[in-house]
Amino acid sequence: MEEKRVPEGVYDILIIGGGPAGYTAGLYASRGGMNTSLIESLSVMGQATMTEVIENYPGIDSINGFDMIMTFKKQAEKFGLKTLQGTVKKIFRQEKEGLSIWKIEDESGSHEALSVIIATGASPKKLGVPGEAEFAGKGVSYCATCDGAFFKEKDIAVVGGGDTAIEEAIYLTRFGKKVTIIHRRDRLRAAKVIQERAINNGKIDFVLSSVVEEISGSDKVEKIILSNKETAEKRELKADGIFIFVGWHPNTDFVKEVIELDEHNAIIADSAMKTSVKGIFAAGDCCRKVLHQVVTAAGDGAVAAYSAQKYVEELKGTAYPERTG
Repeated sequence: MEEKRVPEGVYDILIIGGGPAGYTAGLYASRGGMNTSLIESLSVMGQATMTEVIENYPGIDSINGFDMIMTFKKQAEKFGLKTLQGTVKKIFRQEKEGLSIWKIEDESGSHEALSVIIATGASPKKLGVPGEAEFAGKGVSYCATCDGAFFKEKDIAVVGGGDTAIEEAIYLTRFGKKVTIIHRRDRLRAAKVIQERAINNGKIDFVLSSVVEEISGSDKVEKIILSNKETAEKRELKADGIFIFVGWHPNTDFVKEVIELDEHNAIIADSAMKTSVKGIFAAGDCCRKVLHQVVTAAGDGAVAAYSAQKYVEELKGTAYPERTG
């Protein structure tokens, strides 16, 4: 196969997203000799970055999420990964000097690459109730690590029943006078060991089978209106802050016209992290997947980088020939 010259300024692989999936892909791609760059958005905080304690990543007993991401980044940059700051708005394909090139546009301009790995993660879901948007930053939060310290000796509500909600509720007991966990079902979804920690924490109360109907106050959050799902009875809960952890939605709006997404706007990728379009790969929580964890995101990133490298080498005519006999 004839080797093709890559136009100047065109990356082999461009990664969009600076979480565990993105930086693992950057590590593998750079270490594999690919000319690789990663665009990270400073306006979108990743799930791992917002997590106070990560204790289920193999080989690491316990680590702050931000510190873990910085470790990932430093290791990838050691092998030559270039990092850029920006929020990608659009990607599209064009032909350049006989090669299929992807053009990636952000607020600062545009970048070109032979392949793209989307690792943009997910953003917290909203409750969509009156007062939520009005009091954002005035008592409504989606990040305990970011905002917990503002609620010292205050009454705090946490909405959600999964691992993240319960872990963050436990973390918030460092600051709050009392933390009340509100969950729409009659039992929590969090892992048993995490539930037990919350149940045994004297600062935590539970309001189950209930949903938030309204968040109210004057210039900041003062109370929450709750409705019991079984009895329809309404009650007021005094709260100075409400932290919402009810799931995540994929950050994929910028590619919805480019690649195939599922009904939840998650990217559909196969076991090789290939999307519906050649040259675009995906990794991490922006993908349709069963388990959303740092360890699975990192695994996705490694596979995506491997697949992207194979694609680029075939495109450039430098792929190692397969043995035929």
